[in-house]
Amino acid sequence: MVVTAVVATVASTVVAVSSANKQRRVQEKALEEQRISNEKAEQRAVQEEERTEQEYNRANQKRAEIEKTVDESELSAQEGSGGTLLTGPSGVDPNTLNLSKNTLLGG
Repeated sequence: MVVTAVVATVASTVVAVSSANKQRRVQEKALEEQRISNEKAEQRAVQEEERTEQEYNRANQKRAEIEKTVDESELSAQEGSGGTLLTGPSGVDPNTLNLSKNTLLGG
């Protein structure tokens, strides 16, 4: 009787371990499938976002205002050389750059 009880206990333990291993493999397979599905969904979301951005940009293209640019260019040409924050709107007076020497280096 004792031997039969031990054999039954060992058999039930083997069955339980085997069942647990099988369940673990099924769960790992399901997790792997879910991971792959999530990656594909993320890729589709990125592609959809890029497509949406391209469509938005296509619908809202910015056009150059050619007439305004030409007018500004002509006005700037009439004013002379441009100034900077350091020189002011009139630029630098060429006479102040003359160092009373005739060399290109000013020396």
